[in-house]
Amino acid sequence: MPSFKDSAELQQYMGALYDEAKGDDEVAPKIKASGLAIQFRYTEPDGIVTILANRPPTQPDAYFDVVWGELTDVKPDVTMSMKADVAHQFWHGSVNLMAALTRRQIVAKGPIPKIIKLLPAITPMYDMYPRILREQGREDLVLKK
Repeated sequence: MPSFKDSAELQQYMGALYDEAKGDDEVAPKIKASGLAIQFRYTEPDGIVTILANRPPTQPDAYFDVVWGELTDVKPDVTMSMKADVAHQFWHGSVNLMAALTRRQIVAKGPIPKIIKLLPAITPMYDMYPRILREQGREDLVLKK
């Protein structure tokens, strides 16, 4: 059974993670320093989200903007395509990025070495995501380790 019943639920829970990350003083400055526009394209259910670390944020409490939906005015530096379930497992720290790229569970376009360099920066998000799910009453989505 898929982790998310529809695109709205995907955006609700993944969106909460990205929204917290964009203002987190540990995670966000490192993502911002990359200067990348990173787009995640999810399927089953569908969703597109872009992290705009390549421009100044529009919100005063954020290091970068996070925008859901197709953007016509932005060409992402990196595009990561995967099933929503793979993303769900990834944000629990249960998916090895290199293995997922090799197995084509995640398909990446763009400067992959730059994304790999970001892995240490996003590690705190592996704790954020299950906590956010619990806070939103979705203990059933938290993966058991």
